[in-house]
Amino acid sequence: MNFSPRTLAIILHDILVATLAWLAAYWLRFNLSMPPEYQAAALSTLAWVVPLQAVVFWRFGLYRGLWRFASLPDLKRIVLAVGLAALLIPLVLVLFRVSAVVPRSVLILDPLLLVVLMGGSRLAYRAWKEHRLASVLHPDSKPVLVAGAGSAADFLLRELARNPAGFHVVGLLDDSRDKQGRLVQGIPVLGVLDDVAAVAKKMEVDDIVLALPSAAHEVRRRITQACADAGLNVMTIPSLEDLVAGRVSVASLRRVELDDLLGRDPVQLDDSGLHQLLTGQVVMVTGAGGSIGSELCRQIARYAPAKLVLFEQSELALYAMEQELPQRYPGMQIVPVIGDAKNAAWVNQVMAAQRPSVVFHAAAYKHVPLMENANAWEAVRNNVLGTQVVAAAAQAHGVGKFVMISTDKAVNPTNVMGATKRLAEMTCQAMQQASGTRFVSVRFGNVLGSSGSVIPKFQKQIEAGGPVTVTHPDITRYFMSIPEAAQLVLQAGLMGEGGEIFVLDMGEPVKIAELAKLMIRLSGADESQIRIDYTGLRPGEKLYEELLADDESTLPTPHPKLRVAQARAADAAWLAVCMAWLDGNGLHDEATVKRQLKAWVPEYQPESGMS
Repeated sequence: MNFSPRTLAIILHDILVATLAWLAAYWLRFNLSMPPEYQAAALSTLAWVVPLQAVVFWRFGLYRGLWRFASLPDLKRIVLAVGLAALLIPLVLVLFRVSAVVPRSVLILDPLLLVVLMGGSRLAYRAWKEHRLASVLHPDSKPVLVAGAGSAADFLLRELARNPAGFHVVGLLDDSRDKQGRLVQGIPVLGVLDDVAAVAKKMEVDDIVLALPSAAHEVRRRITQACADAGLNVMTIPSLEDLVAGRVSVASLRRVELDDLLGRDPVQLDDSGLHQLLTGQVVMVTGAGGSIGSELCRQIARYAPAKLVLFEQSELALYAMEQELPQRYPGMQIVPVIGDAKNAAWVNQVMAAQRPSVVFHAAAYKHVPLMENANAWEAVRNNVLGTQVVAAAAQAHGVGKFVMISTDKAVNPTNVMGATKRLAEMTCQAMQQASGTRFVSVRFGNVLGSSGSVIPKFQKQIEAGGPVTVTHPDITRYFMSIPEAAQLVLQAGLMGEGGEIFVLDMGEPVKIAELAKLMIRLSGADESQIRIDYTGLRPGEKLYEELLADDESTLPTPHPKLRVAQARAADAAWLAVCMAWLDGNGLHDEATVKRQLKAWVPEYQPESGMS
């Protein structure tokens, strides 16, 4: 062990404490009025007692730990060392025929005092280093409640003690009955989570920190809603794994975001299977700069493909991905390609040059109102013809698997965008052959924060002071996070044998009006400050979205979040007629496009979403 100045200071401290404890034992024995003869005995025996205790303390390793992290194991070592010394002291005094009189009560009082002084000084030092008395030392810090009294809360309290960051915790809330009235790091558990409003009012608290990183999202949503209703500022901590690993600190306390509330449990992926599908392979992603396409690229890059081909029509989006991926995954070969999915010659040339074994087709026009009227013809060409062009090129150049990103709007569609994605699914089904490229479609709903999503729009409206515009009080949508959607797309791509339409488990639908109210409350405002305006359904929009059409059923898969839709299939003869119409030289107006969509997709009801 290094004999540092700090170690020397600790040894001197313990020698001083041992001296004081021995003398204090005599004083207490005689009620603080020690006779002169016992004073002489107390002083003369110090020369035997203190060196003996110092040797025992050294042998028990009391000087190897750091006082800043003093804990129960340190206290245990102190008790054992002091106990052994207490047994040795009378033995040594007898063996060396020390004539001083040592009362038996002194031999009992001394170890008790020594444990209190040695252990107390260490714990006091730790408390001082951790700013345990933050409310006294930092009177300008804000009182906060912590939701949760488990491991994450314990870690949070320790971190806040070391780095108050402007807060001091006055109480905890937890649904466990066993924890009620208990203390965690000296902080009391004041009630259950549903008591948050009453406890916050009683303790005069305006802020609450959610220390529930592993709790179900429904629990987090419930407590956040209760906090928002009570006018509390809600913050959350990073995951417990990140905190413990030191990847983030309490400085990372942040406001609760919708991902925290609308997300779901982590996706369990078949990593070994995905490694076989992607690792060391050439993978191509169309629409690689879009919300889903870009996240697919990030998820695919984790599996170290030999080459990742980014096919994207937007120069700006492609440039952003070309800059991001090499920084996050150095050494991986990136091939950025500008191109239009409808350009068959260019798509074939790219595939001939790059020879991908897997293609993820995310390129599409997805914004419902924009595609509904004047842009209907371009929507059909891009979403259907573009899919057929990329799929045909994949077949021609020996691609093993082709995964097409679809949407829940393809079910009983009321808009052009949904009908075109249903046609894209039918196109993949019609192109499936007994051998060769395996075509798989993956159907899911809205993703949080995607381009065109309602959530970034709400955030901007709230930042501007409102109003927040919602189309209808009863409109509902399914939501999942972009990473979860991308992971499930990869998993479906791995599982697909050809011709399937996979349906993702989207959880429970969310009322958009309730979502807007929650976002307003999370911003620290209420509906009297930021109002909600109902603007009416937009062209092609319907109140409720579905994941399966009425005449469809689903089959389970080995993955709990994926099912297979048994949808009406299409054949090669239909595909030939469809492509001939789409690839013709003529331009078609909105009415003609919708009539043709209705002929090919009988469940398409363009007027039902307009009422």
